[in-house]
Amino acid sequence: MTVVPLAGTPLVPSASSVRRRAGGIGVGIVTLWLSVIVLLPIAALVVGSLGEGPAAFVEAISTPSAVAALAITLALALIVTLVNAVMGTVIAWVLVRDRFPGKKVVDALIDLPFALPTIVASVVLLALYGPNSPVGIQLNNTKLGVLVALAFVTLPFVVRSVQPVLIEADREVEEAARSLGAGEWTTFRTVVWPTIRPAVIGGAGLAFARAIGEYGSVTLIGGNIQRQTQVASQYIQDQIEVDNRLGAAAVSVTLLALSFAVLCALRFLANRRSGHPEEDTW
Repeated sequence: MTVVPLAGTPLVPSASSVRRRAGGIGVGIVTLWLSVIVLLPIAALVVGSLGEGPAAFVEAISTPSAVAALAITLALALIVTLVNAVMGTVIAWVLVRDRFPGKKVVDALIDLPFALPTIVASVVLLALYGPNSPVGIQLNNTKLGVLVALAFVTLPFVVRSVQPVLIEADREVEEAARSLGAGEWTTFRTVVWPTIRPAVIGGAGLAFARAIGEYGSVTLIGGNIQRQTQVASQYIQDQIEVDNRLGAAAVSVTLLALSFAVLCALRFLANRRSGHPEEDTW
């Protein structure tokens, strides 16, 4: 028996239909994975923070210790993000554009905070800047000590975001600008900066996200002093230890909301400044 296809019916699916099906499967897999790994835990956290009602939630995040921990965390995270946005860009520029002895060693050291356990970083910082500091600088139990710890663990994010962009940047455009009489600063501001700006903002966003939730590297150097050096992650840990799960969940949700708001603002700014407003799709 011979099957004759109807007129106008393709024997083989078109390439566009295959791509659509593959794309649909991909979106489904991504949605499922993100739901299991990210959305469901966040939803459970939000439900737990509102378990006793909105009034209890507001009361939990309004205690003086909670407000101080959130304020300290947000302020230090913003400061260290700005510092590393500048210093990370400078380091990336030097690693890409300059030649000097030991360049490969320096390049490898940039990734050290990624590989080093954060509690080890805190031990190292305490040994260097603690009561028996070999350099004569004592930063333990101070906000500056916490700031140094956060700067240490967040530096690679900006460097590794900007470095590949500088490597791929068209040097001929810079040379053309200089040949037309533009100085070094003018060339950087008008040619280089628009190219690397999205990478700098993206790296800064990652650094902020790491800083606002950091725990291990600040444990020893900061001292966990309430209303002075205690960051939000340490406050949450303390609330769990005293079995105040509502307080821990409420501060966690607040910290999550603050982090999400800042990351969204940075993403929006990066897309707008990069000249691709069509990427601002939510």
